Amino acid sequence: MKLNLKRPIVFFDLETTGVDTSKDRIVEISLIKVMPDGEEITKTRRLNPGMHIPEEATAVHGITDDDVKECPTFAQVAKSLEQFIRGCDFGGFNSNRFDLPVLVEEFMRAGIDVDFKRRRFVDVQNIFHKKEQRTLVAAYRFYCGKELEDAHSAEADTAATYEVLKAQLDRYDDLPNDVDALAEYSSRGESVDYAGRIVYDDKGVEVFGFGKHKGRPVCEVFEAEPSYYAWMMNGDFPLYTKKVITELRFREKNNPRK
Repeated sequence: MKLNLKRPIVFFDLETTGVDTSKDRIVEISLIKVMPDGEEITKTRRLNPGMHIPEEATAVHGITDDDVKECPTFAQVAKSLEQFIRGCDFGGFNSNRFDLPVLVEEFMRAGIDVDFKRRRFVDVQNIFHKKEQRTLVAAYRFYCGKELEDAHSAEADTAATYEVLKAQLDRYDDLPNDVDALAEYSSRGESVDYAGRIVYDDKGVEVFGFGKHKGRPVCEVFEAEPSYYAWMMNGDFPLYTKKVITELRFREKNNPRK
């Protein structure tokens, strides 16, 4: 089934140096930009992460330090990448929990301000898990009737994710062919900072999604315990999480509760 699009959507997948969204870097990125008229534009490139690619990571995606030593860094391609994704929604497999936070961090390190808040995110894995409870390889086999060759190469995984979503739309009559509705359906509770450290409660208030203050309003905690803000800013948290809590901190100072 052809996607019903109001604006372009970019399906993407990352291969990285590890699974820490705040520390690890991208070594390969693949994107399929699908236009409202159905045109598809594919871009895939490897990147020099500026750090050693651990053997455990290489065992997953097969990319070594030698493979990327002559490749550009993310910072060197960040401007052209931002132009490619500008005005687009996004789709991926487990992208809301991993690929998106990693991508946001890379843009922030490069000093490129990308407004992701105005975009919609369709996580095909969440749709799959709600419907069938499987992995990408199994999803591809189940929905598309094919074996996924070159699993854990960014381009193969990206193309498979796009194919799976189209097959899901064909299979499930109750699944809306609309990116806004798909993004809502595939979300697992909306996070404020992508990494899930700060989330919205059922009243739309920003609350902590982790730790001893889990479920408490961020501004309330910072007012009662200013040192907690300092601890987070000095701690090993994603750059975007620090940006979010700083915005909340200044918002509260400028508009104090009465």
